Amino acid sequence: MPRILLIDDDELLAPPLAAYLKRFDFELAWAGRPSEGLARLRDEPFDAAILDVMLPEMDGFELLRTIRRGGGPAAQMPLIMLTARGELPDKVVGLELGADDYLAKPFEPRELAARLTTVLRRHRPAAAAAPPAPPDQLRFDGIVVDLARREVRRHGSPVELTGTEFELLALLAGEPRKVFSRDEILNRLRGHDADLATRAVDILISRLRRKLEPLDCIKTLRNAGYAFAGAPVHTA
Repeated sequence: MPRILLIDDDELLAPPLAAYLKRFDFELAWAGRPSEGLARLRDEPFDAAILDVMLPEMDGFELLRTIRRGGGPAAQMPLIMLTARGELPDKVVGLELGADDYLAKPFEPRELAARLTTVLRRHRPAAAAAPPAPPDQLRFDGIVVDLARREVRRHGSPVELTGTEFELLALLAGEPRKVFSRDEILNRLRGHDADLATRAVDILISRLRRKLEPLDCIKTLRNAGYAFAGAPVHTA
């Protein structure tokens, strides 16, 4: 049963939400303050976390940044932001800082359950059952995308990516030189139909490019979308 940590100062939210999510085989734990949440993430195993934006001690964006920079398993786990107003700037900031998804308050618990299922599926190792023969890898000049281990190496050095960033790179590199429109990328990765669509994809591409520097393997095609232009490396 996946363990989820909710960090939200609304003490009335957690009990009914925990009871509802249990129907979908999620175990929800609660922390009312960022310091408590960070301590629990450090000391306990969790599969994902849900962060409210409006929090005491530090806001949800600073908490998100702290988790992503803190190292350890929590730095790579799926993080979903709860925005009180659902405004575009909040969503953009969350995505820029490394959030995997967002949900505007008030929200339907069923939608949260669906979002959790989606982000956990994206982060689950591809070879969780019986180990296959060799790991499936996409090899290009200067970069290796290991699909089985969900790892990326640039010139032999590991590149730290969020789950969404990895899925975006795997999507583009899986079909080199194919042009993916922004809407197609968003539908393949997130399933949103929100007004954030175009801006969200641009932010993810920008983050991914910065992490892959100095490689310049993701190309923008004006009014069309994005394509992976790395040179394939064929092994014997």
